[in-house]
Amino acid sequence: MFKKRSVYRSERRSSSGVSAAALLVFLGAVAAGVWFLMRDLSGPSVTMDPPHSGRMGIAQSVRLSMDDKSGVQSVAVTVRRGAQSMIVLKEKYAELEKHREAVFSLKDTQLPEGSFELEIKAQDGSFAGFGFGNSTTLRLPVILDAQPPRIAVKTMPPSIRRGGAALIVYTVSEDVDRTGVRLGQSFFHAFRQPNGSYACLFPFPITYKTSEFFPEVLARDLAGNVTSSRLPVRAVNRTFRSDTLKIPESFLNFKAAELAQICPEKSTSLEQYLCANSKERAIDDAKLIEIGSDPARTSPSFLWTGRFLQLPKSAVKARYGDFRSYVDDNRQKIDEQTHMGLDLASVARAEVPAAQHGRVIWTGYLGIHGNMVLVDHGMGLATQYSHLSEYSVQVGDEVQPGQIIGRTGTTGLAGGDHLHFGVLIGGIPVEPLEWLDPKWLKNNITDRLNTPL
Repeated sequence: MFKKRSVYRSERRSSSGVSAAALLVFLGAVAAGVWFLMRDLSGPSVTMDPPHSGRMGIAQSVRLSMDDKSGVQSVAVTVRRGAQSMIVLKEKYAELEKHREAVFSLKDTQLPEGSFELEIKAQDGSFAGFGFGNSTTLRLPVILDAQPPRIAVKTMPPSIRRGGAALIVYTVSEDVDRTGVRLGQSFFHAFRQPNGSYACLFPFPITYKTSEFFPEVLARDLAGNVTSSRLPVRAVNRTFRSDTLKIPESFLNFKAAELAQICPEKSTSLEQYLCANSKERAIDDAKLIEIGSDPARTSPSFLWTGRFLQLPKSAVKARYGDFRSYVDDNRQKIDEQTHMGLDLASVARAEVPAAQHGRVIWTGYLGIHGNMVLVDHGMGLATQYSHLSEYSVQVGDEVQPGQIIGRTGTTGLAGGDHLHFGVLIGGIPVEPLEWLDPKWLKNNITDRLNTPL
């Protein structure tokens, strides 16, 4: 009797254990299923470019950026005005991707000016909602604005010399998200002044002929409407000096280490020099424009007052605009370039002062320029200090006129100890001598900036 009772209890415990394990497995499966269905409970994030401002133009393109960890499945954009509605964008994606972009405009809606509602709905590919996924819906009040802004130029110089600079002051009839002067593919930002006007500093690049120089003033409002008009500024031609420079073997030997660093893909010092003087020069020019054309890097107002300072007790060894033909030991032409600043020399490792008050926006080694410092003076204006043997400032430093920022040297493509001093507008080199001339500054820059509206 005792043994039978023990067997019975053991069998009952075994059956009970199996049932408990099965229940645990079942509950685990349910929990996993719930987690799988509920792991993503939020719809895609949706951002607009340009950001929503409450106004849109009829032809304005809006880019939607959508992100979701389960993948974006679809997007729809609908315009609602009273009881009427129209779908302006509807896309369903065959594959789920975590990031999607879509572009729409109102150009086919034939909407009249006035208010309407813009509905943007994005759906993800999650299994939430029993397989229907999550959605994000934006309902935005918008005013359709088809009127472009009006520009009134208040002051501008009567002329601008090739290689020189000019300043214009103008007003715009409404708030804008972009305004300035356009010249070909280049754009020079204008900056709003305390009195509500806009001031724009722009160059007449030496690479342009007078017959090609047609600057336009442009403004784009918050609805994307654009106004542009030709500036009736007189373009004055200017001729520049020409020179022939010999590239001796001794120079190539002197710069061998740097040339090999700049153009390591070339095998001889001469090939490396030609590469640096053309290919690397173009890369460096693009870098200067990248830095100088970024409105976030410059002050919206001028940081300087008075004339700009030249390296003390220095002699001018080369001028802005000098056209150089390079020849080898046999007087055979091997290259040609245009010099884009002033080469100033005094004594070896001479102290280099900041030309004016400003803020350091770049330091480092840049190809043909060697060790270089860029100082921002506001509204896209910067001074350049190249071939330095050393520099004593860093990005973000405020500098005063005459403050020592480095020492002259031979870094980059410098054949002898000197300072390459450049003046840049939007990263494009202009004639430095204008900025060293107090009379020119007064007549062309400060008087025009301070003209009453």
